[in-house]
Order: sequence, then structure tokens, then C-alpha cells
Amino acid sequence: MDTSSVKISPVLKAVAIGGLAALALSSCAANESATPDSSAAASTLSGELVGAGASSQDAAQQAWIAGFQTAHEKVTVNYDPSGSGAGRETFQQGASAFAGSDRAFKTDEITAGPFQGCAAGSGIVEIPAYISPIAVIFNLDGVDSLNLDAATVANIFTGKITNWNDPAIAEQNADATLPDQAITAVHRSDKSGTTGNFTDYLSAAAPEAWTDGSVEEWPLASGEAAQGTSGVVDAVTNGVGTIGYADASRAGDLGTVKIKVGDEFVAYSPEAAASIVDVSPLEEGRTANDLAIAIDRTSTEAGVYPIVLVSYLIGCEEYATAGNAELVREYFTYVTSEDGQKVAADAAGSAPISADLRSKIEPAIAAIK
Repeated sequence: MDTSSVKISPVLKAVAIGGLAALALSSCAANESATPDSSAAASTLSGELVGAGASSQDAAQQAWIAGFQTAHEKVTVNYDPSGSGAGRETFQQGASAFAGSDRAFKTDEITAGPFQGCAAGSGIVEIPAYISPIAVIFNLDGVDSLNLDAATVANIFTGKITNWNDPAIAEQNADATLPDQAITAVHRSDKSGTTGNFTDYLSAAAPEAWTDGSVEEWPLASGEAAQGTSGVVDAVTNGVGTIGYADASRAGDLGTVKIKVGDEFVAYSPEAAASIVDVSPLEEGRTANDLAIAIDRTSTEAGVYPIVLVSYLIGCEEYATAGNAELVREYFTYVTSEDGQKVAADAAGSAPISADLRSKIEPAIAAIK
């Protein structure tokens, strides 16, 4: 991947040259808002840890940062929610010590590199740290919930279905009063892991209706484009007859879609998201510390919700700068601990990782040096 033309955000430029005033204030505020525990005074960990990436993780990251800085008062953690694609590229350039991403690096991307913050010859560590359903959200007067199968969702977002009272929607929602109103489908304008997971579901579950594959950059000219998770939510909220997709923690009061799984329609929930992860295997062809999960989007098991994102924390197995290794290792350990997963669930409605998955994660984190 050619990262020479990637634009680093002003936040990360400031980090790179040491001008961290604005972010430090934010991080200090997080410290002050948390209640220190007895371990904070004993911690000797110090330094500055910089990450960037998935906007879906933002609420969880703020909770993790507050908890971690409470335990380690001499550490400042800064996270720029620039999007998954930008976060991976920033990490590759060595401008951040870790990335947050709604998908793992592909194996050919890892082979191509570069990973400038890692020691020569180092592999990378990819840790599933944030599990959350992706909600299909809509804004339709008088309708709070809809049942839709994969093909109907795909046909809405490709523009084949253009009206809310289309027979394909009406047949699945006999009790809903559907208006004769145009549909405006909202998608991400930026390179996005959320888009990657959403299109991965459409490609797997409705391959005849969605023929553009699993992609992070929206492939169609139709619909309305919006920047980031917040942009999509704002566009759906402020529009009329709008529909979009976003991390479920941001669905708020918008209408949401129950997705057909087998013979039932399943609403998103942390439990349903965790269930699909637990029945899905690790991807083949990965190294021991690269824990990418192959989500089974076509599962018909009862109670699973297939439009889920597994968002990763990505770091180096060996860092070129030794100080980064300890900070990343300790931060990843906290994030994936029971306490870290609880604060994320409380802040963002995410699904805590299972004990079985944690048993695979712990050795991978321990390998960071």
C-alpha cells in the first residue's frame, strides 16, 4: 500500500511534533472525571500513547482512556477517531502507536507493509476488542421498527427499491403503515470499516442483490454520502424518509430494522452480536498473534444478529521505540480485561468479549515487546 500521500490529521501532526496541548487537556479532563483507585498511586507507568482509527470505537475509547489514566496517572492517551482506513494508514506510517479498525488488515496488506513504527521484521498484533452490532437506522414518521431480509436491504441501498411502500417492504411489515414516500439511502463517504462490515453482510447474505462485494469505500453513485458515523446519523436524523447504517451505540431514538435470520426477524442487541462472534471461527492463514475473526454472516442459529462489526486494536509485535511497547501492552490488557469491557459496554452498549476469546487474546498481547 502506498501511504506516502496519506494526509495526517492536525491532531496527529501535533502529536508528532510534541504539540499536544489540546488533546492533553481532553485527556486530563478524562482523568479528573474518573475516581482514582488505590493502584493509581502505585503505578510507575508513564509516557504518551497515541492511537487513531475507527470512529465506531470513540465512545468506548473515551471510557477506556478515563479508566486507564485513572490507574496510571503519569500516562496520557490520545485517540483520534479519524476512521478505520485512516487509522490503519496512520499506524503504517508510524504516526500512531496503535490503530483502531473495524476490520483486520488483509494478509496481502500485511505482506506489502510498511509498518514504520515496528521493528524491522516485526509482525503485527490484531486484537478483537470491541464487538458491536451495526444498526440499520431509518427516519420514517410513525414507524419505529421494520422487518427486512438481506435482499430487501440490499435493494434499498442499491437504489432498486425507491419507495417506502414498495411491495417487498410491505410484505414483511403487514402491521406497519408505510407511506408513499421516496427513500433516501445514506452511506459513508469515507473509507470505513463499518461500510466494510455492512457490505460484507450484504455480499454474503444477498449475493444476487448486492454484487459489489465486501468493500470499505461505497461503490455506488446513488444515495446520499456522509462523513463518519456521526455524519450518517445526523443525515438520517435530519432527513425525511432516510435510511442508513451505523454502529448501534449511535442509533438513539431513530427507527431500527430487525434482520431476518432463518425464519425469524432479530433485533440488534449486544447479546445477539456476541452470539454471532462466538459461533464464528478465526480466519485461516494468520499468525498466532493476528486474531482476525471470520464472521459467519449467513448463520441461521436462533438469536444471532449478523450485521456486526468486530473492531480491532492493532499494534506491533515488536516496536522500534521500546517505550511504546509497554504502553501498548498495558493499554490493550486493560481494554480487553473484564473491567475494560464493562466500561465499554456501559458507555457504548458494546458486547463484552467472551472468556474463551479472552484466553486467545492474552497470549497475543503478552507477545508485544
